[in-house]
Amino acid sequence: MSYRIGIDLGGTKIELLALDPEGREVFRKRVPTPQGDYEATVRSLATLVAQAERELGSRATVGIGIPGALSLIDGRVKNANSTCIIGKPLKEDLEAALGREVRLANDANCFALSEATDGAGKGAAVVFGVILGTGVGGGIVVHGRLLTGPNAIAGEWGHNPLPLPREADLPLAECYCGRRGCIEAYLSGPGLARDAGKGLDAAEVVARAARGEGECEAALARYEERLARSLAGVINILDPHVIVLGGGLSNVGRLYARVPVLWRPYVFSDRVSTRLARNAHGDSSGVRGAAWLWSD
Repeated sequence: MSYRIGIDLGGTKIELLALDPEGREVFRKRVPTPQGDYEATVRSLATLVAQAERELGSRATVGIGIPGALSLIDGRVKNANSTCIIGKPLKEDLEAALGREVRLANDANCFALSEATDGAGKGAAVVFGVILGTGVGGGIVVHGRLLTGPNAIAGEWGHNPLPLPREADLPLAECYCGRRGCIEAYLSGPGLARDAGKGLDAAEVVARAARGEGECEAALARYEERLARSLAGVINILDPHVIVLGGGLSNVGRLYARVPVLWRPYVFSDRVSTRLARNAHGDSSGVRGAAWLWSD
C-alpha cells in the first residue's frame, strides 16, 4: 500500500499526518518545534517520519510545508518567519537523513493544494487559498497543480500594498518585512488587534464585536472592508473560481456573507462569480496539502 506523509513545520509545533491511497487519515502526531535549533529540528522531522513508518509498516512519500520558500538560486530556505531555518539547506539535509526525495513547499501553498484537492475548492479549475492568521499568505492551484513561479513567491499577496488607502488606514502600518502599508500589516490577527487599539488579541476583538461592543465592531467592519479591497485585487488579476480562507480569522463567520458584497465595487466586472469559502479541513489543511505534494 502506498502511503503519503505530510508534515507541517510551524513555529511552535511540528505536525505529521499520514494518508492512505484514498486520502484517509491513518496516523497523526504533533510535537513541539525545537526553538531556534536547526539541527534539532531536522532530527525531530526525521524521528517523526521513522515513528510514522513503524506504525504504518511501510515506507511512505514525504512532503513538508514550511513557513517560507526554497531559493531558486541555491535551494536554501528564504522568507521564513522561523528564522533558524533561513539560509539552511533543509531539503538536502532531510533527504540525507531520510534516504529519499522529499518535497517541500510554502505552508500557504500546502493549504491551497489541500483545499483544491479534496476540500472547499474541490473540482474548481482555479483556487486561491488564503491564510489569515499570525501572518497573511496565499497559494494558487490551477487544474490541481500548484503554481510557484520563477521567484517561488506566487500567491504572496500579503506583501502587496493595501489597495486604495483611506483616512482610517493612515498612517500606513509598519510590517515586519521592513515596509509600510503591506496587506499583512492590516489583515493579520495582530493587525486587527492593533487597529482595535484596546490591548486585546484578535479573538477577543471578534468576540466583543459579536457582543455589540462599538469599538471592536468598528474595527472588524474596517477589517472586512480592507479584506474586500485586497481580495478584489486578486480577483482582477487571477480571476479564481474559489477563494478559500484559512487561519484563525477564517473562523469569523460573517466574513463569508459581507466580504463578497463589499468587493463588488472594486472588481472590474459587471458580475462577480468568484465564491468565498470557509476551509473544509480546518487547521489540518496545511499538513494534508503537504502529503498531497506527491499527488502526481
